Amino acid sequence: MVAAAKALPPGQILPLVKLMITVDGVHLETVNYGTKRDEFEHMSVFFNIESISYGVQDLVYTRVFSMIIVKDNADVKGLNPFECHAFVCESRNAARRLTYSLAAAFQDYSRRVKEMQAAPDLDERPPNLKKRFAIDLRTPEEIEADFETEA
Repeated sequence: MVAAAKALPPGQILPLVKLMITVDGVHLETVNYGTKRDEFEHMSVFFNIESISYGVQDLVYTRVFSMIIVKDNADVKGLNPFECHAFVCESRNAARRLTYSLAAAFQDYSRRVKEMQAAPDLDERPPNLKKRFAIDLRTPEEIEADFETEA
């Protein structure tokens, strides 16, 4: 991705976006669209926290924050369910803050899922908490504890 960005023709720029992380997910919105300087249309998209698989600050390009989204296309065979989004931040500190913010959102989501799983009536759970994830983000200790509980 970095090579593709560096290979852009002179004068062509990438869209400027505002990225907001909340406990519910990530919201992206273009800023300064429609100006003479760029030709980007307004875009606004929200990724639910349960659809985000991973988010990290790049170790080599420390101003880059990236995240992997798992698309909900399990019904369509042969399609790659993963989508990678990368953002060049104003500073490496901004990329780090985004990473920590997403980690905090993941922790909050994990807490909410555990609370819902503890609910006695399984039918009262929201449908998005019943689905299985493509990637297991639990620690080895959590996985082992779950196996011992199931046995």
